[in-house]
Amino acid sequence: MNIETLLAFVVATSALAISPGPDNIYVLMQSIVNGTKYGLATVCGLISGCLVHTTLVAFGVSAIIKENDLLFFIIKCLGAAYLLYLAFKVYKSDAKVELNDTAVPKKSMWQLFKQGVIMNVLNPKVSIFFLAFFPGFLFSETLSSVKQFYILGLLFMATSFILFSLVAILAGSISTYLKSHKNIGLFLKWLQIVVFVGIAIFIFFSEK
Repeated sequence: MNIETLLAFVVATSALAISPGPDNIYVLMQSIVNGTKYGLATVCGLISGCLVHTTLVAFGVSAIIKENDLLFFIIKCLGAAYLLYLAFKVYKSDAKVELNDTAVPKKSMWQLFKQGVIMNVLNPKVSIFFLAFFPGFLFSETLSSVKQFYILGLLFMATSFILFSLVAILAGSISTYLKSHKNIGLFLKWLQIVVFVGIAIFIFFSEK
């Protein structure tokens, strides 16, 4: 078992989790407008949805790994290309972090949990991202690839849950900081670019 690979996976996941995106911005706004517990309910829903994508990728890619080395190499190349595409999209995007609490409707915690699950499960980009992200971080020659994908999925969920929960708990302070430090958006933008490009290179040169 390669612990260094798992640590690299956690570091990459952490960097992605703290970078502004639709999920953590949504958690932030729910927490600011409705309170911490509503933000945490949203976090639980979003993270729960990741189980579906982990299962789809685990069984789908594992079957391909068993059948054909060439197909697995193609998946790695497509995954690296997709991550470079995401880096390019971030590069072309505005560096500003927009916070708009006027568009946040009042919902119960159960409604927010369900919405979080639905937002995640029905977003095909999550499965595509998992498909691009996970294969390069397989870490064991003895564990089955299905078990490794599930371990990676659970690590991804645990890391994201911790950081998203911190966003919910510290929402007020984070909002104040973002509003008073306009240049933070530029830093976070380039952080995303570096992480996406770094993961793409790591995945391309990783071995089965």
